[in-house]
Parts: sequence; C-alpha cells; structure tokens
Amino acid sequence: MIKRIRLLSLAALAVLAGCDKAPTPASHTATSLAVVSADSEHTAAQGKAVVYQMFTRIYANTTSTNKPWGSLAQNGVGKFNDINDDALRGIKALGTTHIWFTGVPHHALIADYSAYGISDDDPDVVKGRAGSPYAVKDYYSVNPDLAVDPAERLQEFQALIARTHQHGMQVLIDIVPNHVARSYQSLAKPAGVADFGANDDTSVVYARDNNFYYVPGEAFQVPDWPADYQVLGGQAHPLADGQFNENPAKWTGNGARAAKPAFDDWYETVKINYGVRPDGSYDFERLPADYAKRDWQAHYQFWQGKSVPDSWLKFRDITQYWLQLGVDGFRYDMAEMVPVEFWSYLNAHIKHTNPQAFLLAEVYQPALYRDYIQLGLMDYLYDKVEFYDSLKLVMQGKGPTSALVQVQQRMADIEHHMLHFLENHDEQRIASPEFAGDARKGMPAMVVSTLISSSPTMLYFGQEVGEPASEDAGFGKASRTTIFDYWGVPHHQRWVNGGKFDGGALTPAEMNLRHFYQRLLSFSREAPALNGDYVELHTLNLAAGSAYSEQQLAFARFSNEQQLVVVSHFNATESVEFQLQLPRTLMQRWQLADGKYALHEQLTGVNHELVVTNGEGRIAVKLAPLGSLVYQLVR
Repeated sequence: MIKRIRLLSLAALAVLAGCDKAPTPASHTATSLAVVSADSEHTAAQGKAVVYQMFTRIYANTTSTNKPWGSLAQNGVGKFNDINDDALRGIKALGTTHIWFTGVPHHALIADYSAYGISDDDPDVVKGRAGSPYAVKDYYSVNPDLAVDPAERLQEFQALIARTHQHGMQVLIDIVPNHVARSYQSLAKPAGVADFGANDDTSVVYARDNNFYYVPGEAFQVPDWPADYQVLGGQAHPLADGQFNENPAKWTGNGARAAKPAFDDWYETVKINYGVRPDGSYDFERLPADYAKRDWQAHYQFWQGKSVPDSWLKFRDITQYWLQLGVDGFRYDMAEMVPVEFWSYLNAHIKHTNPQAFLLAEVYQPALYRDYIQLGLMDYLYDKVEFYDSLKLVMQGKGPTSALVQVQQRMADIEHHMLHFLENHDEQRIASPEFAGDARKGMPAMVVSTLISSSPTMLYFGQEVGEPASEDAGFGKASRTTIFDYWGVPHHQRWVNGGKFDGGALTPAEMNLRHFYQRLLSFSREAPALNGDYVELHTLNLAAGSAYSEQQLAFARFSNEQQLVVVSHFNATESVEFQLQLPRTLMQRWQLADGKYALHEQLTGVNHELVVTNGEGRIAVKLAPLGSLVYQLVR
C-alpha cells in the first residue's frame, strides 16, 4: 500500500508529546524543526526496499581484454546462466529485495544471429557494438547475447527469474515506452499481435492510431558524424555505409522531427505516438483532476470501455506478457515524455493483474513528480534532480548539507515515492575523477541517502567495490560504465572472481567497502524506524555554536519499535568532535526523562551514551574523516 506522510510543525510536535506549548528559543530548539510522520496503518515491522541494478550483459562477464570497440568474442559477455546461486546469494547479502536486470529486452546490436532468424542491425543506427538497451528491437524476446543457446534465450531468462525468486528477491526489467529501435521487428510476438508501425498510415505526419510520427515525402538520413567519431571505431562492416533505408522518415526518439537527426539526438530510435498531436494537444479522453486522490481500482474502472490509441494497447499487452512470465515490476525509461493518462491506463492494468507490482519511473522535472505519482500511479520516481544532485555537490565539496534538509522539506508529502541512489547507468561513478575521485566519499553520502527517507534505495553493481569506470570502451566514455559496448568491469570482476562470486580477488580496501554497503543496506532492510518518522537535527546543531557545520548532517528516524539518530561527516581529511543536541520535543516523544541512556551504534557495534539534562539530549560525537554513526536507543 502506498505510504502517505504529513509535515508536523514544532507546535504540533509539542502537543503530540504532551506539552502545553511549543518550546521557546531559550530551549535551543530551532523553530524550523519539523517531523515527518508516517500514517500508523503503514508503519511496518521491517525496513525499506533495496533495489540492486545489474547491467546484465556485463555483470557476470569474466573476460578482461577490454579492447575499445571490441567484439563479443574479444571482450566477452555475461550470460543469464552465469548469474547462478552464488551470484544471487551475494546480491541478497546486500539487503536486496529487488533486482533490476537492466538491458534484458532484445535491443539492436551488432552481431550475427541470422541462424536464429534474427535480422542484422545496421551500425549506422546502433550506438556502440553491443548496442543501447534503450533501443528495443523486440519486446517479446530477450537479448540473444545473454543466452548460452540463443534459440532458448527466453527459457534461460525464465530460469533466472525462477532462481531469483528462490532467493527471495523480485525481478524488474526495463520498459521503454517513449521510443523503439529503428529496426523494430518482433519474431516472438504472440498470434494476433502486430509490430509497432505495421498498420500505420505513413502518408501523414500523425494519426491517432499510428504508432509513429512521419516525415512524408522524405527518406531518413544518417546524422553527420563529428570529426572524432567513426561508426564501430572505423572497423569495416558491410552495413556501415552511411545509409539506412527508412522511407518516409520517422521522428527520432527525443522528438526531433527532421528526416536527418543530429548526432546528439537519439538517432538510433523512433518516437512512439500516444495520441499526442504534433501541436501538443491530446487525442484521447483526459483524466479528471480528482483522480489524483483515487486508487488504482478507480483508475482501472475509468478506462473500461474507453477508446484509447493503439500504442496504449500495445504496451498494455507487452507488460501483461512479462507479468505472466513472472516479472514482478518495471523500470520505465523517460516516463515524463509520455502523457500521464497513458500511465494511469497502463499501471492500473498492471496493478489489476498484480497489485504488488513494483513500478519505478525516470522523471526529471520536479514540477511533474506529483502528477506522475498521483495521476500516473507510479510507485516510485528517481529522486535525481532534487536529492541526488544536491548530495553530489556535497560529496564534491561544492554544496552545503542544508540543501539536503531543504529537499526533504519540499518532498515531505511524496518522500516515500522518491527512490534514492548514488549511481546508476546514466550517472558518473563516485570513484571517477569527474565525480568524487574516491569511492570512500560515497560512504557518508550512502548513509544519508539510505536512512533519511522511507523510500527505496538503489545500488548499482560495482558501486559496492568502488568501480571507477576509468576507461573509454568505444562509444561509451570514461566515468560511466558503458552501456553500449562489450566490456568487463575490473573492480567488479575481482568480486566475481572467475565465477565464484566470493570476492576472492578483491583488495582489502574493496572488501571493506563492500562490507560497509552490506552492513548499511542490510540494516536499512530490517529497521522499522525507517518506515516511521523523521526529524531533522541539522538546523538546531548549526545554531549551537559547536564544531558542527555544513560538512555534517544529522537527523532522527523513529517508530514505536525503534529510535535512531544518524550523523554523517563529509570531510575527507579531518576528524570532528562536538556535542550533538537533541531537542526537548524529541526526548518527550521518546518518553526519556533526565538521565543516561545506552546507544548501540549499528555500523560498528560500539556502545555510546545519550545524556538527557533539563529535557534536552546530548551525544558526545567523534567522527573520523568520511565517518558516519547510526545510534539506536537501547530500551
């Protein structure tokens, strides 16, 4: 069930604690202090969801050649079958509840599978040699690269789904509703299902039930390549001739309408039409605004008997197909480029089939967050533009920790729905010089990111061992692990250790980092306080005149079962000591009279002490560089 939260003022907190009035400034309690309180019906006896994003083709690859623009034979590729019980046990040990197997649907790539009836893809409209997983070629099949026997590729993925379920984790895959590969052709579609565009009227720019937009009378032209780019790195290929047969041309995936897109357009894809006319008006029934307050059952009923564009039906059928195969949810690419009414329609149908389906969407415009959650029925959105971007600046020494407090205040009504992460396939690796240059700088950030809200946490494979993505792979460049090329990930391969998945080749520093992630995320998975209330302690402690500064962040998380105080230190070179202050109102909520109380620190196991004097709490804090402490009150 979806969690709702409310922001309580200081005065309201005092009333809840049994006080006659809010504390005065003389109590040293900052007037901006607020508590975010979870509805009691949603308070659980366990912690939060943890999503492990696996880039599937690379995850289990043990080949270390790493030749730029290398072929599958040269650089290797991981298979579904390689993700065995040992691999899954290692992922589960990180507290994982859901694995997002990134890049599973069959996408355009440069390899010869003609023996299996699969057409060759043209490198002029494929990014990299292994291809972008976001240029899907067949939604009813999976990437043949990932199968030991490409003829049995779907069965091998189904076996992986079953193994994942046996280890108590759920399976997510990508759905990319905004665009498909220019070469889309489904060999595996069920009887009666037509390919995207198969029934389109290509003589017009737009028709409601066309799947694509067209440029009538003009043929597609390959982009002009930059001076520093050559298709396949200049390697010969019979189809690498600067031509691609598409007449009339279709609009490109990012909405570019020219028959000849630019190189920085999504030229390898074509945009899907959802009944949005070229002038931006809608050719379908709008969802009434009051449906923002209605559940998925009401949304499902609203769409019954309604005429909707053909593309809506196609994606309904695609997602239902994967649900029937055992997939537990979806990560939606660039959801904001598709109208919210479509999401109401699609997600209501998904929830009708599986009410517990996990629906995660990529939306980068904060002004749209509430629409896509409340009208579009998304369970979770990336908290990229607000929390991640602010936290990245803190990690780089370019921004204050107060910005994180402000984000939490702005997101108070939807914080449960805003998934937190420090890395994913689109973002730079923490250890890369372009980001922080040191994987350890992710440690205090991960504590804050994981524990500050009730939302799920996402971990990208290799993050837990400090992978820096330091090499250019071909189309993919350093600082981000390539999603376009056949490649191996050196730090992660030391965890894989030739297929043992035991970390036997990790350095001590890498093993220690993984142990940190394992302790933190496993704790977050089990801690009931993380489904409870939040009080920021930052404003109070900034005003206290101690050594506490914008390089630290402190907050409390608590429920009836568990009370936590979290403090993190973002300075990479200097230790810090101060008396952390806890306000009288918080001590009253925790029903703590004056005295001394034991605290058990959750990351190190060391005991500490909370002292309550005149109703206010104090903890003597000493933090090493990049250190964090997670105190649990011992009752």
